[in-house]
Amino acid sequence: MALISLEDLEGLDEQLDDDTSDNPEQMDEEDEDRLLSRWQAIASTHQVSVSAEMTEPIREMTRNNQLLEPLPFVLMSRHEKMGEVQYEERLYPAGNWVRVTRGETLYEQSISMAFMKLMHYICKNSSGRYLGMTVPVVSNIQVDDSGTFVKDVETAFFLPAEFQSNPPCPSDPDISVVYREPIRVVARTFSGITTEETVSWQIHQLWELLDLGDHFHHNRYMVAVYDNPGAPRRRNEIWFIRRDL
Repeated sequence: MALISLEDLEGLDEQLDDDTSDNPEQMDEEDEDRLLSRWQAIASTHQVSVSAEMTEPIREMTRNNQLLEPLPFVLMSRHEKMGEVQYEERLYPAGNWVRVTRGETLYEQSISMAFMKLMHYICKNSSGRYLGMTVPVVSNIQVDDSGTFVKDVETAFFLPAEFQSNPPCPSDPDISVVYREPIRVVARTFSGITTEETVSWQIHQLWELLDLGDHFHHNRYMVAVYDNPGAPRRRNEIWFIRRDL
């Protein structure tokens, strides 16, 4: 089971290449219905439903999928073994993040439902403009003493630079814009799907690899998602969060 993300929309857009014009703005009602149907098919594998109300956000996100900014950071250190990067330590800047917290039965459902709300905000907000977004989309997770994920999962993205000084107001009360101080993390890349099982395994692997002691949180982590779930080597990262800068 994989995470529904912005990159799913890119994949769906590519599937429509044979059926539509090269200009997504020319997409007609039949094309939109086909796109929604394919999105619903993906969602069903995640045990998530997609209503017809998502047609406009899906169309807008598909049409504007090139408007992606990389989340900026300063590389503090990189650790390699036999020429392969094992992990990196990075410093991400302070700034405004847009977030949604969901507490569904499954981790994947929480992430998927939250992202669909973020899609609405990106497409419809107080600025009256399509915002674009940054990548990766980051999930903030907590684990209990047994290593089980806490039900509530926060999904967030860093506002694009153009809107950092004046964040558009969301109309959905479940969405909030929050200013966060800089964050320093250890990041390790992994490929494949992002489920509670695979993320838990990556957390375990990174603790085995590193001797971080008490400098990093043991019950809070972040999962960063970059690429299309259909990509041969989908890029994800597990982030360990440093207690101080």
